Amino acid sequence: QVQLVESGGGLVQAGGSLRLSCAASGSTFSTYAMGWFRQAPGKEREFVAAITWNGGSTNYADPVKGRFTVSRDNAKNPLYLQMNSLKPEDTAVYYCAANPRVWEPPSSAPSGYVYWGQGTQVTVSS
Repeated sequence: QVQLVESGGGLVQAGGSLRLSCAASGSTFSTYAMGWFRQAPGKEREFVAAITWNGGSTNYADPVKGRFTVSRDNAKNPLYLQMNSLKPEDTAVYYCAANPRVWEPPSSAPSGYVYWGQGTQVTVSS
């Protein structure tokens, strides 16, 4: 069983930066592909970024490419999402997710993940 807890959300002005963290319990976290998703009010949960178990490969949704960076530190257990040049349309609840099916590559679909955090609110003001 893995429990995920996000932190680092908040209110920031457009053009600003935030770094989200995702702390995971469970000794096998380091073998899981991880992802970040977000959900704005009235919208479906959407993919933001994903990373392989060793950090060797990442992929991003088009709206965040060049602005967001996903990384991980398996020795310390957390997952990160560095968000720069934030825009009002980035406002959402951000979730981290883990996929224990280690034979699968990181997915851009919510169905590709088993464990989810409770989310952290990011609000970008114009």
